[in-house]
Amino acid sequence: MDSQIKHVAIIMDGNRRWARQKGLDPIKGHEYAANNAIEPIIERCVDLKIPYVTFWAFSTENWKRDEQELKGLFNIFRFALGTLAFKFIKRGAKLRILGDINRFPSDIAQKVTEMISNSSKNSAITVTFALNYGGRDEILRAVKKIVDEKIPSSEINEKVFSDHLDTAGIPDPDFIIRTGGDQRLSGYLPWQSVYSEFFFTPILFPDFTPEEFQKAIDSFLLRDRRFGGNSTINTK
Repeated sequence: MDSQIKHVAIIMDGNRRWARQKGLDPIKGHEYAANNAIEPIIERCVDLKIPYVTFWAFSTENWKRDEQELKGLFNIFRFALGTLAFKFIKRGAKLRILGDINRFPSDIAQKVTEMISNSSKNSAITVTFALNYGGRDEILRAVKKIVDEKIPSSEINEKVFSDHLDTAGIPDPDFIIRTGGDQRLSGYLPWQSVYSEFFFTPILFPDFTPEEFQKAIDSFLLRDRRFGGNSTINTK
């Protein structure tokens, strides 16, 4: 099945609420999501021939969380960048990162670099994790790069700007899914999402199964994406 989607981006919201509903420590929700929810969605993307999938794993705002939860999250990242990443790479996935990883512990930043290098020649699917990512932060960093490179203002256009974003080389998301009930992007890919379709679901991310993901995809396939022009339905 061809899903007609090149890139789906997911805001993985609701891990902590899922854990609290079960009387568990909030970090258990993140652990469950890492162990049980992400990989099946990637596999479904491969089945649907969706070549790019991006998961927002840690925002620039998440540093406000308590120290114990942050330590737990870092340990989950170490697991994900080790065991999970190895599995993805072995299956042919190219792995990428959005965001400024320099604020993380040095071993995590080093593992990210290693992971990206080891998967650089893979082509089955590109799996991207947004870590210490915020849309405004990304835009500011892109502006600083352009300034540092002394690019004349007369030469700056949308392509030049896009080429300085973290997503350079990745198509803009066709479809953005947010789990957990909130109906906003919260700074997720603001430049890239201008023509994205959105899907908001109250289902908490640990319960967002491939079947629920498929429901979202089916919703997308019924939409008429005009891009400011005429209807794309039943036209050639």
